[in-house]
Amino acid sequence: MNVPSHASGQLPWPQWAYVPGEAAGLDADYQTLDMAKALVPSAFRGHVPARHPALRYGLALNDRGYFWEAQEVLEAVWAAAPQNGRERILLRACILIANANLRLRMQKSHSAARLFGEALTELRSLTSRKAAPAGDGFVESFPIPALTALLQAKLGRPQLSKADWIALGAIVRS
Repeated sequence: MNVPSHASGQLPWPQWAYVPGEAAGLDADYQTLDMAKALVPSAFRGHVPARHPALRYGLALNDRGYFWEAQEVLEAVWAAAPQNGRERILLRACILIANANLRLRMQKSHSAARLFGEALTELRSLTSRKAAPAGDGFVESFPIPALTALLQAKLGRPQLSKADWIALGAIVRS
């Protein structure tokens, strides 16, 4: 996934991937994340555009192994998404997956499995919500069945490992 541009060019990647408890005194690279969060409007109208730069950046952060940072950016997009909208549900699932990926990196496989399960529950709840007409919204362009199947496969394993993390952008491209 390409890194989206913003007013002054490319959004930079964080200087390091923050992992709570492992950062040897380093805190997260908030300055870099703030550039992406600044692109998020106070509220999206109607839907979250699938090509919104902060959304794409948050997904790309996850796929590059910046799991904590992905959560931060995706939470900013989630907060601006329309209340009670389908995008909020999908964004919550993506945030849970990024959090689960972080737990896998921290070797907390039981916590990761629980979070993957919560993400799967969110995705299943989308089927009961009325779909909007085809458009350029995040939900309409995201392959929810593929992500649902991948989560089910991961949860069917007896034990998760660091290698079981989920790349969200790869699902979008497939």
